[in-house]
Amino acid sequence: MNARLAGLWLALLAASAAGTAILEAIGLSAGLLLGPMLAAIAFSARGAALSLPRPFFVGAQAVIGCLIAGTLDVGTFARVATQWPLFLGVTATTLGASSLLGYLLSRWRVLPGSTAIWGSMPGAASAMVVMADAFGADARLVAFMTYTRVVCVAGAASILAAALGAHRGGDWLVTMLTPAPLIPSLATLAVARIGAVVGLKLRIPAGALLVPMAAGIALHAMGVLRMTLPEPVLAASYALVGWRIGLAFTRETLALAAKALPRVLLSTFALIGFSAALSLVVARLTGIDPVSAYLAVSPGGLDSVAIIATSVPVDQPFVMAMQALRFLAVLALGPTLARAAATRFAKSNSSPSLLGEGDRDA
Repeated sequence: MNARLAGLWLALLAASAAGTAILEAIGLSAGLLLGPMLAAIAFSARGAALSLPRPFFVGAQAVIGCLIAGTLDVGTFARVATQWPLFLGVTATTLGASSLLGYLLSRWRVLPGSTAIWGSMPGAASAMVVMADAFGADARLVAFMTYTRVVCVAGAASILAAALGAHRGGDWLVTMLTPAPLIPSLATLAVARIGAVVGLKLRIPAGALLVPMAAGIALHAMGVLRMTLPEPVLAASYALVGWRIGLAFTRETLALAAKALPRVLLSTFALIGFSAALSLVVARLTGIDPVSAYLAVSPGGLDSVAIIATSVPVDQPFVMAMQALRFLAVLALGPTLARAAATRFAKSNSSPSLLGEGDRDA
């Protein structure tokens, strides 16, 4: 690593720490995620050309997978079984709304059909980018759509939590320095590492997150191991996820998508608004608090929602169960929906032009 690159990473680290401190000081939830995310967006938009090495992000995903596993137990699955109409109904409704928005973006000629569908799929941001590229969609535009939505959803959820008083206050630094039990922590990190390696070897979409999560759920449910993660490890993982999201907003991607941005944002805010309305219905039907209901149905990435859910006092098992179910549904149905869109809106495999007719002729 040359001196300039090292300096940029140190500057990003300092900006992320400053952003985190400010967000946590004002009581905004998930400052450990949002601070690095916003700093990375600013650096990337200014042409910093930083790229997070894949092993770091894989490790962060594995840790988040174990974090999610720690929020789920046998009682959670019993709850899903007894309330299966609610869980399936909410999942189907959210997927239907997302698919409709992708269809409209295709009809408006903002994006080609398959790209619009992949970019509109909720709750599986990193997996959608990887799978979209494998199925021939423009991964750059899918990344633009998914991470724009993740940033907006994370910000909206954090603001909502803070507005309703569901934040941790100013004790985050004290929590960070609190030691965790050594043996359970080492065992959990071993599950994360082994699970990530297995997920990558098997080439499972988002396997670095899903395999540690599945293994952790099994071990946690059987009482073999209680998922335990030291706060500094969690903080580092949050920062890495934030950097991964923020650094995806490169100058090239932003320039390519500049003309599509208003409609992409409009579709994003429409989906957020729809999710907010749906969360009110879920809250009324289940009796849970509004923040838990919104996080459960919010169309953000599973990893970022997990970070927010563990940063505020919400019904974590309900949130994670709903998000995990939708994540699996997206992985199962995403290719079918994208193929249908690609067939209906046949386009060339080249990147779409987001310029007007006059601009193309110039």
